[in-house]
Amino acid sequence: MTEESTNTEETKVPEINKDTTIGELLQIDMGVGEILMAIGMHCFGCPASQMETIEEASYVHGVDPQSIVDEINDYFLQKAAGAA
Repeated sequence: MTEESTNTEETKVPEINKDTTIGELLQIDMGVGEILMAIGMHCFGCPASQMETIEEASYVHGVDPQSIVDEINDYFLQKAAGAA
């Protein structure tokens, strides 16, 4: 058995934190747009929001940044689990 045949490819789960920008987040997966829309961030498509961090955008919209980060990370974990 070769080393090549014993390796398994793992699904990479992005690590999102409060310093991740909205632009980076949407480049990783446009599906998070639904999460942002659900919490009132309807302007995530505007050019200025692309440079805002999740933390900055959260404060503008009056929501807890860590709860958004947790929800987005849960989304990625569930997506990865479905791909496995």
